[in-house]
Amino acid sequence: MGASAPITFNGLVRHYDLRGGSYMADIQVNLTDKHDRKAQSHEIASSVRPEIQKIAAKYNANVKIVEVPPGPPVLSTIVAEVYGPDYETQIDVANQLQNLLKNTDDVVDVDWMVEADQIEYKFIIDKEKSILYGVTPQQIAHTMNMALSERAITNLYDENATKQVGLILALDETEKSSISDISQLKILSKQGTLITIGDLVDIKETTREKNIFRKNQKRVVYVTADMAGELESPVYAILGMTDKLKEIKLPTGYTLDELYLSQPAYEDNYTIKWDGEWQITLEVFRDLGMAFLVAIIFIYILIVGWFQSFKAPMVMMVAIPLSLIGIILGHWMMDAFFTATSFIGMIALAGIMVRNSVLLIDFINLRLAEGIPLKKAVIEAGAVRTTPILLTAGTVVIGAFVILFDPIFQGLAISLMGGTIVSTVLTLLVVPLVYYLIERKNYK
Repeated sequence: MGASAPITFNGLVRHYDLRGGSYMADIQVNLTDKHDRKAQSHEIASSVRPEIQKIAAKYNANVKIVEVPPGPPVLSTIVAEVYGPDYETQIDVANQLQNLLKNTDDVVDVDWMVEADQIEYKFIIDKEKSILYGVTPQQIAHTMNMALSERAITNLYDENATKQVGLILALDETEKSSISDISQLKILSKQGTLITIGDLVDIKETTREKNIFRKNQKRVVYVTADMAGELESPVYAILGMTDKLKEIKLPTGYTLDELYLSQPAYEDNYTIKWDGEWQITLEVFRDLGMAFLVAIIFIYILIVGWFQSFKAPMVMMVAIPLSLIGIILGHWMMDAFFTATSFIGMIALAGIMVRNSVLLIDFINLRLAEGIPLKKAVIEAGAVRTTPILLTAGTVVIGAFVILFDPIFQGLAISLMGGTIVSTVLTLLVVPLVYYLIERKNYK
């Protein structure tokens, strides 16, 4: 309580280790071993959140249920960065965005990194009075600093201590719990009389200044949230926000831009830039998409170089879109999301499935070279090459089954298993048929 917990993955990534203050606290719950309970940790966190939020609402508190580790190294699952030319309006836009997120399905733990108003009392020294009483401003500042800061005035000599032991001179909590108590602190004047601080200062009540966050030298207001419910991915929540953002009220002459990958170049207009897991998702799928494209190009070049034909590789690569049918069906049947590991499985599957097409067409070409008619060669290819193709598919499916129930690599397993099964069946039928339809004019 009052200080951050020991640094964990959460503290390092979400900056929890920087938190402090009498109004903050952490409670860490350690679950029993997974073999001693039926529910997974994520299910437990989702189930307790609504009841705890009800308790928090009674006391106007902000409580978050955070899993350890929480996932990718981001500030939160959903992060909105609000930019603009006027900071106060940025805060207003961020507050409106908070309300929109609170009314969005499956979005929980909505918060922002703007401190609430906190009262601050300033003791302004009346220099004329202090001079008349024979007290210097430095005396007043030093006395209040000593009374309230609780600094060590000296060290205790202990030859067995590994670190210095400080001796703190401090008032009792009951003597400094209110402004009137502090005002009663006395200072010895040059005349030898005790003067209360309240007679030497003017007390002014103000609002404490708030932290201003900057990212790459641009002022930013962060709005954070998490996902829980039927849709766990932030993609669905963010894609549904585009129309809702039109409800945000702005000063005359300004519009609200929406960015996904980079900060705005200028701060002359108001902008919401989505960050968090969303940006990692976009970057990962963008990079994997480029890798997939490069893999397809190299596969095509390799096959062209071997078969000395530009049409044959196109027929062989029909197996790649066929595998997508199995991947989609597999994720639908397993009620799983298409993740980055699913994409990796799809890339790996492209090479495996093209190999099956190569086996079929290479056999057809060998039979054609022996003078066998095209139709008979196609039929024989399907009959002869079915066994090795099925064996290859079987080894992929069995190998992927081992990681089918792993929470991280499940997508990889589903892509390999579903894509292999469906693509293998369709490849044995579609590839020879397509090749026959293309080449039959040349073998009449």
